[in-house]
Amino acid sequence: MMFNTDKLWEKISVFSDAALIFSMENRRYFTQFPSSDGALLVYGGKALFFTDSRYTEAAAKCIGEDKVIDSSNLYEKLKEIFSVNGVKRIAVENDKLTLAEFDNLKEKLPEFEFVTSSALSTAIEEIRIVKEASEVTKIKAAQKIAEDAFSHILTFIKEGMTEKEISLELDFYMLSHGAEAVSFETIAVAGKNSSMPHGVPGEYKIQKGDFITMDFGATVDGYHSDMTRTVCVGEPSEKQKEVYETVLKAQNAALDVLHDGITGVEADKIARDIIENAGYGKNFGHGLGHGVGVEIHEAPNLSPRASHTLKEGHVVTVEPGIYLPGEFGVRIEDMAIITKDGCINLTNCPKELIIL
Repeated sequence: MMFNTDKLWEKISVFSDAALIFSMENRRYFTQFPSSDGALLVYGGKALFFTDSRYTEAAAKCIGEDKVIDSSNLYEKLKEIFSVNGVKRIAVENDKLTLAEFDNLKEKLPEFEFVTSSALSTAIEEIRIVKEASEVTKIKAAQKIAEDAFSHILTFIKEGMTEKEISLELDFYMLSHGAEAVSFETIAVAGKNSSMPHGVPGEYKIQKGDFITMDFGATVDGYHSDMTRTVCVGEPSEKQKEVYETVLKAQNAALDVLHDGITGVEADKIARDIIENAGYGKNFGHGLGHGVGVEIHEAPNLSPRASHTLKEGHVVTVEPGIYLPGEFGVRIEDMAIITKDGCINLTNCPKELIIL
């Protein structure tokens, strides 16, 4: 297969002679090849992938033998390529490269200039933020696995079971039904623990009347899914019902207004105003959502401080929540793809309050 670097070269050629990409996520985005080690060099409309002997054979099969170079003596090889091709200015990922890695580059390649502005990172974000049809297909496949896991877990949860047992069962189901990995560390928190948005599943045993908030996702071909559902074991209290319906109302209202041209701030405010008007404004501390793709959290963001305007092809989460310390919490999360006139919800699970 070919590198997916043509758009990147168009963008970077105006401010540098080449780009050197080290981050795992960006390497995989442009090469479609997963590896824990490697560097992608883009220059003069061409691209080369450097990796160590653990990956060279597999990378050559995926990318092409003439495009893969063993990364032993990496800096000497880079120096030769730069010199032969007149490369003098090399852009690097200022938001991904560590100081140690950058110091190493300067030490080993002192005769070259490295562009350390946000130019390369911005160019990559502009490309990655709009999902192509093939990317959406992978996200949908990952989401289908997560949805099937949710259907399964509803039959699995029992009173007396621990949070950790639930999270492990979700993980096992996804991994045994086509996921190459889970999207992130699965959250399954119950009772008073559900008031912690990113609580860690522990040994708490589910009791009658508990809310259980489960936030999880699968990964397929490097692309993530992300969903959250809150269910109740036994009959919920009137307050639990009120909070749940408020969160659901806020989420549906936000989904209804998403479209090409709305800002992340505006989308967030739609949901936040509903929660604030219900008296729970101080209990919704995080943003409404975030982009999803080869990273579980990527641009664009939907929050009071968001800088993005949503565009057709963006894939975002919509996940308002209300969290009452010492009592319980509720979060409901769907993924949606922005269209010209609205959005398409990629999550096909029931959202009315499920009582187990």
